[in-house]
Amino acid sequence: MKKKVLATLVSAMMLASVLAGCGATAAAPAPAAQSEATEETAEAPQATESADTEAAPASDDASGDVTIWYYWETPGHQEALDHIIQEFNGQQDKITVQAKYVPFADFKKQLSVGASAGELPDIVILDNPDHASYAAMGIFADITDRFDVSTYYPGPVNSCTLDGRLYGVPFGSNDLVLFYNEDMLAEAGCEVPKTWDELLDVATKTTKGNVYGFAHCALQNEEGTFNFLPWVWSTGQTSYEIDSEGGIKALEFEKSLVDAGAFPKEAINWTQGDTMNQFISGNLAMMINGTWQIPTMRSEVPDMKWNVAPIPQDKQQASGLGGENYAVIAGGNEEGAIAFLQYATSKDTCLYMMDHMGYISSDSTIAKDQFKGDAVYQVFVDEMQYANARGPLPEWPDISDAISLAFNKVITGESDAAAAAAEAQATIDSILGK
Repeated sequence: MKKKVLATLVSAMMLASVLAGCGATAAAPAPAAQSEATEETAEAPQATESADTEAAPASDDASGDVTIWYYWETPGHQEALDHIIQEFNGQQDKITVQAKYVPFADFKKQLSVGASAGELPDIVILDNPDHASYAAMGIFADITDRFDVSTYYPGPVNSCTLDGRLYGVPFGSNDLVLFYNEDMLAEAGCEVPKTWDELLDVATKTTKGNVYGFAHCALQNEEGTFNFLPWVWSTGQTSYEIDSEGGIKALEFEKSLVDAGAFPKEAINWTQGDTMNQFISGNLAMMINGTWQIPTMRSEVPDMKWNVAPIPQDKQQASGLGGENYAVIAGGNEEGAIAFLQYATSKDTCLYMMDHMGYISSDSTIAKDQFKGDAVYQVFVDEMQYANARGPLPEWPDISDAISLAFNKVITGESDAAAAAAEAQATIDSILGK
């Protein structure tokens, strides 16, 4: 199928769908698909068929031009991508790859317009929560038996999987953990919390004057949902079970932190970057945040004594998965695109990209030694096995909106946990057709 034929089939659907992206992705100084452990339940398959069968390599006849669209604004990100493209182009003479920058705010619109006009790239690098939406529209090629992801973490693989088929390759990942100020905890005579009860206790004891004990981004958007869902997952519930014992318990736990004066209501206006700034300014004793903040913190507050640990748990460990994926456009130069992706995901090339961009490799065999000797980064790597993807579901943006509205209402006191959970569940069930 040629790209113009594909466009005829999907353009109406594309133009009718405006998907929610991850907040602050384009502006973050390091990877900020903040996006973004498998929902280890029925809400997502745990692996694609390629985990059990050897993927076929790209055809030896692969040739021609390959265009990549990406949305990174950070110069270092762009330079890293350009570097591996030039290396690939210089090592063979059959395929020529070029990259095009499309601003994050315009990325989805450009894909829609491109589908209508029959002018699509051959590869896109996109925020992983958006992947299922485009796969459902038919815009991505099914590469289940054409690319081996058997050594990749389940969460990233699930983010590019729909109905048991693989529609992309995880590019790189990040996740969430607990950051804590060592001096503040020591002054309060507290150990690093491991459970919800311990977190409430330590957050209360470290709240003093202008210092709050704990916070996370609680924006009423995808960024806020990303930070809230680990509480739900830790109870053993899925993203689609907010009006459940675990879902209500997660909302009530948020409210208990607020009622104790340990969690600022202002966090409903804080991005993850804002939360980090509060932490490095000495206004927070603990926070939930991601991998991408480490370079900034190390450069801006080199003398600050801080460390990281897994997010305190209820029944089980849980974290949120962020990052980007590669996707091959159906009907484009699929063989050329897959040949480039095999090069881009090879160990040395992958490590170059990850190290220059601050990501964790989605390939577990590469990630296990990626940050050897760096105890802080290693905590994030270890948490990857517990990091859940949001979705994957084509209608995820609407579900995310319902979830973020629920915890905002609870934090501000507009609604109690049970009522907010019931309202969110009604929206979720209507989307899922229940």
